[in-house]
Amino acid sequence: MKLTLLAAALTVLSLGACNTKKETKAEGLADSTKIVSLSGAISEVLAGTGLEKNIVGTDITSNYPESLKAKPKVGHNKNINAEGIMALQPDLVIGIKKDISPALAAQFKTAGVKLLLVDQEFSIHGTKHLISTLTDSLHVKPKGDSLIKVLDADLAKVKMAAKKPKVLFIYARGAGTIMVGGTGTQVESAIKLAGGQNAVTEFPDYKPLTAEALVKANPDVILFFDSGLQSLGGPDGVAKIQGIKETNAGKNKKIISMDGELLGSFGPRLGIAIQELAAKIN
Repeated sequence: MKLTLLAAALTVLSLGACNTKKETKAEGLADSTKIVSLSGAISEVLAGTGLEKNIVGTDITSNYPESLKAKPKVGHNKNINAEGIMALQPDLVIGIKKDISPALAAQFKTAGVKLLLVDQEFSIHGTKHLISTLTDSLHVKPKGDSLIKVLDADLAKVKMAAKKPKVLFIYARGAGTIMVGGTGTQVESAIKLAGGQNAVTEFPDYKPLTAEALVKANPDVILFFDSGLQSLGGPDGVAKIQGIKETNAGKNKKIISMDGELLGSFGPRLGIAIQELAAKIN
């Protein structure tokens, strides 16, 4: 029991200069508790545990379930404006620890708003940890356990090929912004879980796409977010990018795309995302 209470206290830490009882102790939620969620994955967990009715605002990545699109948006989770959040008069703000700066945390503290921050790791374990930490802190653990059981069942349905195809993820926002994904990204983690391997391992994060790097990587599959593929004019537009036709993916017309929020959120739908990606790359 003591260990359980200690774990709960440690997971509800803010990034303020000093930790007060208000910031570090999660209490049972009243029906009137107003929540602002600053992560699509967190919003999905809240909705999946019956707390969607308490959400009064979200970041722009919180679009599932569909009903969340109608909630007021407070910006991107990596560029949050405190004033927009405070205008919603929340009782509790929930976010990913690495996305909340000390300055932003201090603003919430000064305003007397409780802040609950959780870690996020882009892995199966990380997703389960996010769900369990969040639901434990909000005192809806049985519902969190149910979400994890569904996640396990979804992951069990993933069908991977014996040979690992080389997958290149390209992030695009029109022809003027085309980046290639290196190591350490959430998309790379998803590719590996789906039975593929990252075609680019020479650098971390993202770098501008060049024809030389594309040909050198020679992916078997090229992966986009749906929005990115559309911004380039679909597969026909991608085929016009210099170097594409020289790759195995270009020759075999193996250009695929997925919903970006589904693929990258690493929330309760992770198993569904990996099922879809595995089917498409294999």
